[in-house]
Amino acid sequence: MKKGYFGEFGGQFVPELLMPPLRELENAMETIMPEASFREKLEDLLRNFAGRETPVTFCPTLSAELGFNLWLKREDLLHTGAHKINNTLGQALLAKRMGKKNLMAETGAGQHGVATAAAAARLGMDCVIFMGAEDVERQAPNVRRMKLLGAEVHAVESGTRTLKDAINEALRYWIVHQEDTHYCFGTAAGPHPFPILVRDFQSVIGRETRARMLELTGALPDMVVAAVGGGSNAIGMFHPFLNDNEVRIVGVEAAGTGEPGCFNSAPLNLGSPGVLHGQYTMLLQTEDGQIQPSHSVSAGLDYPGVGPEHAWLQATGRARYGLANDTEAMRAFSRLCRAEGILPALESSHALAWVLEHAEEIRAELPSRPSGPNVVVNLSGRGDKDLGIIEKYQHI
Repeated sequence: MKKGYFGEFGGQFVPELLMPPLRELENAMETIMPEASFREKLEDLLRNFAGRETPVTFCPTLSAELGFNLWLKREDLLHTGAHKINNTLGQALLAKRMGKKNLMAETGAGQHGVATAAAAARLGMDCVIFMGAEDVERQAPNVRRMKLLGAEVHAVESGTRTLKDAINEALRYWIVHQEDTHYCFGTAAGPHPFPILVRDFQSVIGRETRARMLELTGALPDMVVAAVGGGSNAIGMFHPFLNDNEVRIVGVEAAGTGEPGCFNSAPLNLGSPGVLHGQYTMLLQTEDGQIQPSHSVSAGLDYPGVGPEHAWLQATGRARYGLANDTEAMRAFSRLCRAEGILPALESSHALAWVLEHAEEIRAELPSRPSGPNVVVNLSGRGDKDLGIIEKYQHI
């Protein structure tokens, strides 16, 4: 496979001014990350600051209803409330070793912004966050958390005022401040080497799931499911299972309202190949290549593109990608709350929604076992950040 590519997807489609920091980052990945001292320090941060290892939780009530065993990988229990801290601690530690003084990041739902701010504070670095103005409004609690952690938050008013535009502004900022600033990219997308860097830091999710399910059930899971926006929580779950052909891999994109003609956030299902944010991948775009607006009730899935490794996994058939709309995600949110006492993030609710809506299909597909087949959903974050959206939605 060509360096920086997953099949035909990936690459470095960036201005020449961004090539030096990308080459510097790639060199740091090759020289610093393999060092025992780096790995030991990161493991210590993940265990004693972030709260790893996270459990795999069995859902007895929903399992009885579904006719198979439903398990949740509990990334919602991590410090700052989501999987994002796995990546930000890794990148912050790497940036510190590279001699950078500042961390800069984009954020959609705010979880990556909070995790970046927390990592920066822990390692004694300054922090700047770019966030779409619409997301600033609908994720106000996370904005307050970022500021409390010492971050400077910039609301981006251009374009659709969401994640896509926050990334645009962050890339512009990096061009000017690359000497002392590391761009802590939040998802497994963007120009090489970010898709690999983020995937490697997030793969702890799948490694733990793999080991724990072997302990709990004596076998690998029959299916792993995760929500896909840019794709970091999903690729973190999927990657350690890619060579286990008996494990079915399902990503779930946001279908928006689900009504014909309405905007969605499903480039793998409804998009076409193109270039955005330094990568060649699947995009929501017009025939002329103009990026289309995207929509999801979940700010973290509201992105018109997807990480290139997901585009490759779909193209090769190793993973399949389903859809869940706003209403289905809200229904899944409420169901998990009341059936199992767990408040999922709206991002994770899309993954759960696909499982709930396709239970009959899943039962027919999975092999029969004396104790029943096992499906693991990555619960990538907790839902307290979404309560304002949920209350507003329920009153519509």
